[in-house]
Amino acid sequence: MARMRKGKTGVGRSAGKGVRVSAQGKRALSRGKKVSGTGKGAPKDVDKYIARVPEPARSRLKEMRAAIRSAVPAEAVEIISYQIPAFKTKKVLVWYAGFSKHCSLFPTASVIEEFRDELAGFTVSKGTVQFPIEQALPTELIKRMVKARVAAQPS
Repeated sequence: MARMRKGKTGVGRSAGKGVRVSAQGKRALSRGKKVSGTGKGAPKDVDKYIARVPEPARSRLKEMRAAIRSAVPAEAVEIISYQIPAFKTKKVLVWYAGFSKHCSLFPTASVIEEFRDELAGFTVSKGTVQFPIEQALPTELIKRMVKARVAAQPS
């Protein structure tokens, strides 16, 4: 537990940003590096994220990326948001991710509700659609969902 120190007002507070307390109770400056639970660190760009996804999910993820890219506006950029890839204009349009047994699309709850009938047979939650790796990716459906999300974005 961090030791408390007195500030200018005399009120106790934690050691503060950039300062950690060792097991011996000595204060030491942090070097500012953050370590993830896996020890690998979060990917900094989309290509690095995709490179970390094992095959065959990587191939499906590349296919999904191409489908999304074809449906977003030309000015959309790819970013990492919440440690997964996303396409963004002023705000994030959609997120997507690869896992060992499926690829997920995160187009928001309203888009999923709009396409609820066409998504029968896929695992769907409030904001996510999971596409199994062993099935062909429904790229036309993905494109229509992304276009619906783009249309829903305020200009």
